[in-house]
Amino acid sequence: MDTIITSDSGLLVMAAAAAVIIGFVFVNATALGYIERKLCGRFQRRHGPLEVGWHGILQMPVDGVKLIAKQLVVPHNVAGALFYAAPLLALAPVALPFLVMPFAPRLQVIDMEAGVVFVLAMISFNTFAVFLAGWSANNNYSMIGALRAVAQNISYEIPILLSLLTVLFLTRSLSLRTIVAVQSPLWHLLRHPGILLAAVIFFIAAIAETNRAPFDLPEAESELTAGFHTEYSGIAFALFMIAEYTCILVNCCLATAVFLGGWQGPPLPFGQYSACVWFFMKAYALVFVIIWCRWTFPRVRFDQLMNFSWKYLIPVALGNLLLTALTAQL
Repeated sequence: MDTIITSDSGLLVMAAAAAVIIGFVFVNATALGYIERKLCGRFQRRHGPLEVGWHGILQMPVDGVKLIAKQLVVPHNVAGALFYAAPLLALAPVALPFLVMPFAPRLQVIDMEAGVVFVLAMISFNTFAVFLAGWSANNNYSMIGALRAVAQNISYEIPILLSLLTVLFLTRSLSLRTIVAVQSPLWHLLRHPGILLAAVIFFIAAIAETNRAPFDLPEAESELTAGFHTEYSGIAFALFMIAEYTCILVNCCLATAVFLGGWQGPPLPFGQYSACVWFFMKAYALVFVIIWCRWTFPRVRFDQLMNFSWKYLIPVALGNLLLTALTAQL
């Protein structure tokens, strides 16, 4: 952490950063899978995984080995290469936002001037992957799930953009590093009441963007079997799950950087690593809330899902943006 990693550091440093990020993506998915199972058990008054390892801590690695060893069953009449490309397209782009995420003052791979735009662009690739998976599988349930996913993601990307624009009016920058830096000593969440409302809107829309309950209509088991990934098994199914957990963390990291001050916080007994610890504490606290929402609220109907975005979130986010823009100029 003594030296900031920039795009001019050479191909070797970039390759090392990419390897670290890929490893982190898989470790994060394994850890979040285990944490979600344990939290689910607690919320439902049971213990969760217990058998494999201490308190079931090795359950997720064992499940990963099982999925890798399983045969990838491919139905007849699938769309060939597109069927195999969908899981890779779901995972690869969502890992790229970690390249521009400012985890600490001296821990950022690339300080991109349009970092916010880059993160949003990479997250939106998940929509293409989901639609490609549903369309290429030659399955009615998968196709319906894919259409739902596209409609849902398009609808909830708008309030996400409007809530982020509310912050950008105050910071006048698209660089995530700059956005975090200007939040010293007071986070954006505490500076303006409009930012607090924008943060709530962003968080709700991010849950829908990641297809998590109560907005998990694209993979509603009671209606669509498993939705867009019904026909996927083995390692292909695992890639979709890893991509989902990665997308959750990316959205929480973005919220941390934009609304919660990023690495800003009181000194901790971790020396130069305190800033990074603060960032991940905030991000994983948001992840915990997302998991909590999944096992607390019932799934909504699809018409309720769409109406909530177009009739409530978008008008409120737009009005909040205009009000914040006017008051920020005063």
